[in-house]
Amino acid sequence: MTNKINELALDTLFRISRTRNGWTDRPVTDAQLRELYDLLKFGPTSSNCCPARFVWVRSAEAKNKLAALAAPGNSQKILAAPVTVIVGHDLGFAEKMPTLFPARGEQLREFFSAPQLAEVTAFRNGSLQGAYLIIAARALGLDCGPMSGFNNDAVDQEFFAGTRIKSNFICSIGYGSDQNLFPRNPRLTFGEAGRLA
Repeated sequence: MTNKINELALDTLFRISRTRNGWTDRPVTDAQLRELYDLLKFGPTSSNCCPARFVWVRSAEAKNKLAALAAPGNSQKILAAPVTVIVGHDLGFAEKMPTLFPARGEQLREFFSAPQLAEVTAFRNGSLQGAYLIIAARALGLDCGPMSGFNNDAVDQEFFAGTRIKSNFICSIGYGSDQNLFPRNPRLTFGEAGRLA
């Protein structure tokens, strides 16, 4: 793993890709969603805990339910996109540790069962996996529209009832249009965002 990826790949993943607000009617298939998951799952998490859980919202019924729980501007994006994934994190992820880390699974299950540690670990690593989702989607030629602006508690009741899963953010996925595409905003420089120590 010592080769830098080419400029086109860097453009696709970071420099040219944009957050999309409008969508074409080109569909995203189940096979594409599985391929997407099968890429993002390899991103690193603490002790391979993999706490992210995903609901791939694509039916008209599910889109309407999710859109009703989002801010008005986001509702239209959800309805227009082929798929909007709810990125959640499972506070009970520790139960999977014997499978995910066989060498020390029982020890890690006990370690991550502490409620406060479970909460911070699940949120942090679920957020990482949500970022891997965006990168993997772009790598597969898909556009993304990540969003906050929804009622997390209501989404949890509607889509994660009876579980220990909590929603983090949502992300529309598909083939973006230039509708409502804003100019790219500035970013902080290296020196503004950090320092060498």
